[in-house]
Amino acid sequence: MNRDATNDAIASWTAAALCRFEHVIESARGLAHSKTWRSFGWSTMLTVFLATGCATLTPQSAVLKSEFIYETAPFPSCHASTIVETKSGLVAAWFGGTAERNPDVCIYVSRNENGHWTPPVEAANGVGFATNRLPTWNPVLFQPKNGPLLLFYKVGPSPATWWGMMTTSDDGGKTWSQPRRLPEGILGPIKNKPVQLANGDILCPSSDESKGRSVHFERTSNFGKTWQATPPVNADSEIGPIQPSILFHPHGKLQALGRTKQGHIFETWSDDDGQTWSTMTLLSLPNPDSGTDAVTLQDGRQLLVYNHNTRDKTNNKGRSPLNIAVSEDGKTWFAVAVLEDDPNAPNGFAYPAVIQTSDGLVHITYTWERKRIKHVVLDPAKFHLRPIQNGQWPK
Repeated sequence: MNRDATNDAIASWTAAALCRFEHVIESARGLAHSKTWRSFGWSTMLTVFLATGCATLTPQSAVLKSEFIYETAPFPSCHASTIVETKSGLVAAWFGGTAERNPDVCIYVSRNENGHWTPPVEAANGVGFATNRLPTWNPVLFQPKNGPLLLFYKVGPSPATWWGMMTTSDDGGKTWSQPRRLPEGILGPIKNKPVQLANGDILCPSSDESKGRSVHFERTSNFGKTWQATPPVNADSEIGPIQPSILFHPHGKLQALGRTKQGHIFETWSDDDGQTWSTMTLLSLPNPDSGTDAVTLQDGRQLLVYNHNTRDKTNNKGRSPLNIAVSEDGKTWFAVAVLEDDPNAPNGFAYPAVIQTSDGLVHITYTWERKRIKHVVLDPAKFHLRPIQNGQWPK
């Protein structure tokens, strides 16, 4: 291998390994700036990688970049990120404050300009309601083919009592319209992005926790002015699901996947553009009752980001590792990568959001120990697939 090829291989391998190395630095030295790891020699870095299990990645790793969206912010805790591609670049959002459920929790937005993320800016809050201030939750960004950038979020004391809100941007997330409350009974996309159907309708994956747990789907044909909603999909099952994602399959079929309390990811199918859905069943893939997300790639494959684990007695409730899997048919899944793996990391690594941008690259954001939001870029052409058999991640 010549020197240029060697350097390229080292760079690719290092970018992928950063996902674990950054955690080592965090744990050992507090909040580390990106310059910290560059000060280490290659031999020292290799020793750390080997000691922490980071040297399992191949030189041709599909991970092109692994970074925090911000290093410092006006809030100590964050969660539930979302990411979207606009004409002017990537935009990400999440909720941040002193802690989830606290009334100071707001929606923050960051834009990627010239390869760098802008400092987080507050885009929405829960000021002006019954108690004057309530927490905000679960932002969801979506860019229709034609129309403004949409930002959905929730306001309320808890998931059982919150309501849907939305705001729009005509300048790629720099400024936002006056937020408005969605109609009664409409919550908007509850965690994961909508999809736009061939007829232009925006189909939103949603769920309700006001009376137990149920999944339903909401649609709008005019960017949120009017809405229609399906009945609960799981009314005829004992599965307690929330937070679906929608995938496209051949012959007009849709598949929805999401989290449950049953220790596995659920699935349901539609043959009529999401008007009606099949009886909900469980996949063999495990789930620790933690958020997932999925996207249909340009080549037709389905990509899923999730915690391949069950809820356990660790201090992160099974929210580690954070995994990527792909499937041709939504049934048989193949392991792609482990983004994070530390069973003792406080709060773990969770609530992923995933998109594929127009250049074919995959972008994932997720909560990193509730301290920061991580952004990872992958090249799906470099995926090395290994079969997941009987729900077991290959070793």
